[in-house]
Amino acid sequence: MKISRIAQVGAVAAVAALALAGCASNETTPGGSTDAPTTSDLSGEIAGGGASSQEVAVAAWTAGFQTANPDVTITYDPAGSGAGRESFQAGAFPFAGSDRAFKIEELEAGPFDSCVDGSGIVELPTYISPIAVIFNIDGVDSLNLDAATIAGLFSGEIANWNDPAIAALNEGVELPDLAVTPVHRADDSGTTENFTDYLFQAAPEEWTAEPDGVWPLSSGEAAQGTSGVVSAVAGGNGTVGYADASRAAEEGLSTAAVKVGEEFVAYSPEAAAAIVDASPFEDGRGEGDLAIALDRTSDAAGVYPIVLVSYMIACQEYADAAVAPIVKGYLEYVASPEGQDAAAAAAGNAPISDTLREKVTAAIDSIVTE
Repeated sequence: MKISRIAQVGAVAAVAALALAGCASNETTPGGSTDAPTTSDLSGEIAGGGASSQEVAVAAWTAGFQTANPDVTITYDPAGSGAGRESFQAGAFPFAGSDRAFKIEELEAGPFDSCVDGSGIVELPTYISPIAVIFNIDGVDSLNLDAATIAGLFSGEIANWNDPAIAALNEGVELPDLAVTPVHRADDSGTTENFTDYLFQAAPEEWTAEPDGVWPLSSGEAAQGTSGVVSAVAGGNGTVGYADASRAAEEGLSTAAVKVGEEFVAYSPEAAAAIVDASPFEDGRGEGDLAIALDRTSDAAGVYPIVLVSYMIACQEYADAAVAPIVKGYLEYVASPEGQDAAAAAAGNAPISDTLREKVTAAIDSIVTE
């Protein structure tokens, strides 16, 4: 995958702007842990960026890590998964957050300017969260929806909230004669790729567009980033969107329970974690590249299928060796029980399991610091 010179300059400018905010970023935020492993010999500044879904969790991780390492400043630009991957690849960020792993063809195309030539990368599934189907309808607080109906709402096939398909799933709910306004991400987003992957797997007859981080249809309203989607849905009547569940809860938005098997399952961290642990790693990946192949069609009890696995991405060997110890130390805290608990307290995501942590820790150990 190639990146334009304009994108490279923009990414470098973002790093410079974030560095100015370094002092503020050292302040403790809610959910930050003071139990981070102390590595007081670390010092310096690094700036990463990417997935906006991780923003609250990253703030908690950063607060905890900087408490234990007061001479380190870490900043993060939540510009979206696509921007984060491009900036990492261009060498502007030494680490990135992304709601999807790099595709194998992207890895093969390279290059990764942050890394030494020939170095592999690590992709660590350290943030697990359900994606909520959010809506705003006056007088309606909750809905049951299945995959086909969700696909219809976002494709435009279902244009009114009192459509028979919705009514059949919500007996006793007074649905208004109100136009549906679907809201999607305007930016290249891993949340979008995860959401469209669910639709593609679970409703193949109603949703034929292949999963992509760029919204594949021209219909609906576009909004920038997670915050933009949440604001657009909250500010309308008849709106429906998709967003990291932590942000939906934070804004108090109405959410849908999703049909799995014969029951409707509301999102929860536990239900999201269950489907991740039941899914395999993707084939054809290098050591330390822990991309997960999610099974969105599971009908196991209590599983929530619209889940986002967001990755921390880093080099196994850095072109700038000075950043390697900071990145490695930070990722060790991110994956630690303390770091995962801090993020869960702040963002409501699901802490990774002990089994997954073992694999993540082994991948972090492969980062060269000498």
